[in-house]
Amino acid sequence: MLKSTILKSTYEEIYRRWDEATPVPFDCGRICGAACCMTDGGQTMGIYLLPGEEKVHDKKDPWLTWSMDEAQDYDFPEAWRGKVPFVSCRGPAHCKRDKRPIQCRTFPLRPYLAQDGTLLMIYDQDDLPYACPLIENETQLSEDFIRASYDNWEILITDPLIRDIVRMDSQQMIEVTWVPRPQTD
Repeated sequence: MLKSTILKSTYEEIYRRWDEATPVPFDCGRICGAACCMTDGGQTMGIYLLPGEEKVHDKKDPWLTWSMDEAQDYDFPEAWRGKVPFVSCRGPAHCKRDKRPIQCRTFPLRPYLAQDGTLLMIYDQDDLPYACPLIENETQLSEDFIRASYDNWEILITDPLIRDIVRMDSQQMIEVTWVPRPQTD
């Protein structure tokens, strides 16, 4: 397992902040049939947890299936050595929204590190097996969600392993559309 500097209590606080700030004022999965949880063929989707994120999940909880992959067998930074948890939800009907992993909570945004090290939030550009209506329709995201995304990722990238993966992913992107941080009240 990868060693993280992020404490379980910090992950719990980050989860709580995203629970209070969603991209739109409704469950966006209702407009697309939870496309990010299921591919067109009904195949379950999955994601890798961030280093240390497994601390907030119970591996015996039946809503997720777990596998452990060797970091060196996949496209992870050199510093990533050991096992990386890969989780798949058993489907939208079983989803525990309060336990969704960080990548689910951040979507449709993702962190991006500019060459000078500045954190930006950008629209996800991955080649996905589905179309996200929030991205496709350029839906206005809530300021609270954008602010929470910036604030939470600023904490997360203090962990060297998380910063490494964000930096690596950022270097692979050619063009980005960044989302400005809303002004604080």
